[in-house]
Amino acid sequence: MDNLPVVLLPDLARTLADREISAAVSIDVRNMPESPEIFEQAMSNLPDAFSPQLLFLDADRNTLIRRYSDTRRLHPLSSKNLSLESAIDKESDLLEPLRSRADLIVDTSEMSVHELAEMLRTRLLGKRERELTMVFESFGFKHGIPIDADYVFDVRFLPNPHWDPKLRPMTGLDKPVAAFLDRHTEVHNFIYQTRSYLELWLPMLETNNRSYLTVAIGCTGGKHRSVYIAEQLADYFRSRGKNVQSRHRTLEKRKP
Repeated sequence: MDNLPVVLLPDLARTLADREISAAVSIDVRNMPESPEIFEQAMSNLPDAFSPQLLFLDADRNTLIRRYSDTRRLHPLSSKNLSLESAIDKESDLLEPLRSRADLIVDTSEMSVHELAEMLRTRLLGKRERELTMVFESFGFKHGIPIDADYVFDVRFLPNPHWDPKLRPMTGLDKPVAAFLDRHTEVHNFIYQTRSYLELWLPMLETNNRSYLTVAIGCTGGKHRSVYIAEQLADYFRSRGKNVQSRHRTLEKRKP
C-alpha cells in the first residue's frame, strides 16, 4: 500500500487486525509528516493486537544522487527550490523518526532491484519468521562499515592470506585459504571468544522482541579473513539450531 497518510495508520491497523490480514505499507517523505510528534502519535495509537515490523531502506548520499541522475526523476522535495543534494539531506532529516524505530535497516547502496527483492523475500517469508535471525556478513574496511550492523568486529590484526601470492586471488570460501587460517591459534581464539560473547547475550537479545541480529566481520579488503570467520560463526550457530544467514559484501560486488 503506497502513499497512505501516516495519520491513517491506526485505522488501517484496526481494520487489518479485525480481519487477520497482513499488509505492507510504504512510507516515504511524501506521506511522512513534518512534525515527528505526529508520527509518534500515530505509532502509539496502533492497536495492542497489531505487531508491526518496520524496515528502513537506506543508501549512501552519492548512490542516491546517482540514482536520481540515472532515472532523471525529480526529488519530491525539489519543488521547494532545493538542490538535489539539499533535498536528499532534508529527506534524511524528515525520515529520521522512522529510521530510529526500524527493526531492520537495509543498506541498498550496492544492491540491484532484483537483489533487494530476493533479500526481502528471504527475510520476510522465511519459515521461522518470528525467530531471531542471525546475519553474519563480511566486509572490507576500505569499502566502509555496513550501516545495518548491530555488532562490528575488526579482524585486520589476524594473519593475512593476501601476502601469499598463491592465496591472493582466492577468497575465504576456498579451502587453501581456510587451511591457512586454520593453522593459526589466534584465529581459533578469536572465533571462540566471539561466539562465546554472542552466546552470552543471545538469550537476552532473543527475548527483546527483535527480528534480526546483524554481526559484521571486517578485514582490509573483505575477501579472505572476514569471509572465513563469518562463515565459521554462521556454521557454528547454524549447528546450534539458530536461524542463520550469511552474506559477503565484497564478494557480492565482484559478481559479474
